[in-house]
Amino acid sequence: MDKSSLIAGSALGATVVLIVFAFVLSGPAKNLQPELVVTNGHDVSTVGEITPIITKNDLTLTQLFEQAESGVVRVTVDRAEGSGRSGVGSGFVYDAQGNLITNAHVVQDSQKITVTFLDGTSYKAQIVGIDRFTDIAVINVDVDSSLMHPISIGDSSSLKVGEAVAAIGNPFGLSGSMTSGIVSQLGRILPSQDSSFSIPDVIQTDAAINPGNSGGPLLNMKGEVVGINTAIQSATGEFTGVGFAVPSKTISKIVPQLIAEGTYHHPWMGIAGRDVDPDLASILGLKEAKGFLVITVVEDSPADKAGIHGSNETVEAEGISYQIGGDVIVSVDRKDVRKIDDVLVHLQREKAVGDSMVLQVLRDGRISDFTLILEERPQ
Repeated sequence: MDKSSLIAGSALGATVVLIVFAFVLSGPAKNLQPELVVTNGHDVSTVGEITPIITKNDLTLTQLFEQAESGVVRVTVDRAEGSGRSGVGSGFVYDAQGNLITNAHVVQDSQKITVTFLDGTSYKAQIVGIDRFTDIAVINVDVDSSLMHPISIGDSSSLKVGEAVAAIGNPFGLSGSMTSGIVSQLGRILPSQDSSFSIPDVIQTDAAINPGNSGGPLLNMKGEVVGINTAIQSATGEFTGVGFAVPSKTISKIVPQLIAEGTYHHPWMGIAGRDVDPDLASILGLKEAKGFLVITVVEDSPADKAGIHGSNETVEAEGISYQIGGDVIVSVDRKDVRKIDDVLVHLQREKAVGDSMVLQVLRDGRISDFTLILEERPQ
């Protein structure tokens, strides 16, 4: 499945934009701490330059840091034994049983993982489970419960654009650093590393996230985890005011299954296509530019078994080729579909393998319902 087909309209003209996963990878060196990078973390084009939303019961930034810092850890990873190559990321305490949360890209393919707590003590950690599709991993340390200070998991679905947030982690290996900002937008789609699928429902923030922040918590002003800091969007590899965090709603769904089984079973439809934009709407004769045009249906997938049709014709308009003739998805379980984001977020939030899901599609000028029985996403 082509990643670009799932994120229709994501190209930004001719500008080269990189999704940089915020993890420090170091070569052989005596000292992992790099030179200090002096920056205020923002530029004139930073997203969401507005006054943060503050509520009565919010903590100050100082109070928030004092409350949360003991639950944030440094994660040091050796990729290959004897190679001297290592990396630094972040993580946070999930429970008193030694489980910590970090990013999958921080610990996958590791030979050795070392977790360092606030008091400077370090312990070896073992991987409990990894879900590369959402970039979430659970690791475990065998330590006294007195060292474990879990940070409460909040409800990311209650976040609002403009709400104040803070990120704690180890940017550039600088342990226990905090930055603050706002929620710039919600419901973003982030390409999944080493996968043709995407991470839906992602939080965008202008709180500075840099290499080494990966796996650390994004906190609301009550000190609750509302996301796990994962990546930045940048043309240079440096922070430019656009950071991304996987939401706590996803954490709460994925992590318990990782602890229980070591893996998470994602529901899957088996389609690829593109969002309906004004040009495509004109070609299809649609009154509104919304919905998702199915171009490809994977053979023997849930969509194929339900009778969903892919595109079977190519037309050209203004020098651009368009594949048409496929079903246009207009709603999922009676919820309107404006673009593929709506389908992916619904799958992530509401559905599991084995669940049924009703797609309402436009075919040959008529609206029809098709019921899919979701299967596990191919690995």
